[in-house]
Amino acid sequence: MPTALIAEDEELLAAHLRQELQALWPALEVVGMATHGEEAVTLALRHRPAVCFFDIRMPGMTGLEAAAQLADEWPDGTPFPLLVFVTAYDQFALQAFERAAVDYVLKPVQRERLAQTVGRLQAALAQRQAPPAALESAIEQLRGLLGVGATPSVGASASPSAAMATGTPATGAVAGGASNASSGTTTPLRHLQVGVGDAIVMVPLDEVVYLEAADKYVRVLTADQEYLVRISLRELLPQLDAQRFWQVHRGHIVHVDAIDRVHRDEAGKLTLRLRRRPEKLAVSRMYGHLFRAM
Repeated sequence: MPTALIAEDEELLAAHLRQELQALWPALEVVGMATHGEEAVTLALRHRPAVCFFDIRMPGMTGLEAAAQLADEWPDGTPFPLLVFVTAYDQFALQAFERAAVDYVLKPVQRERLAQTVGRLQAALAQRQAPPAALESAIEQLRGLLGVGATPSVGASASPSAAMATGTPATGAVAGGASNASSGTTTPLRHLQVGVGDAIVMVPLDEVVYLEAADKYVRVLTADQEYLVRISLRELLPQLDAQRFWQVHRGHIVHVDAIDRVHRDEAGKLTLRLRRRPEKLAVSRMYGHLFRAM
């Protein structure tokens, strides 16, 4: 019997989707209902459903981020779920889904459109790929949706603001890059402004070894210092030089010049050994393609 997981933070919408699925696909068993991204990942790993319906906008973690984390943690040798994203109408988002060959349904869910999705899912399950191929295919689709390309390059940057904070160790705010009005881009950051006591320390990004997500903060690690900056890793990433700072895991961005070597174990998992820091950083499946040549 095929199984499904629904991740939707709006209770009425989740119940409506479940009801419509039961009407269109009586053989489908809904094995879990999640209200946020972290719960969706936990339930999916527990039940290993054949299909996941992920709402794009959920508290704490988007549907895309939840799907990416699920791909990172999915056990080898188990068929990866077929993904369907539930989204409010946005033409650019829909074009992205279509390019990535990922199915989607619009809010509010219409039975006629959902019936098309059900037909596609049933056909896909009948011709399901072997586990390694299915997982790699899903990862490639997610890379396209998340904008994770094979070669990091500097693109248009956002300019999120970050409030100054105090605490221990040193905490602070990110200074936005200089705006280039003619091109519509933002010059990548060169320094981080960090509050230390009653002073502001200018931390050159050249000295940063790696950055680590820490709840609503980012840990900034140099060779011999650690700072906390009050900004999320997601907000900080577009402000960095993409040629020099690579995201290698949902929780880590590393300065490429600080990578000493990349180790691949017998299972194919990658680990980074760093210059000037003792920690070893795992490379997630989503970003393993950055080191494929190795």
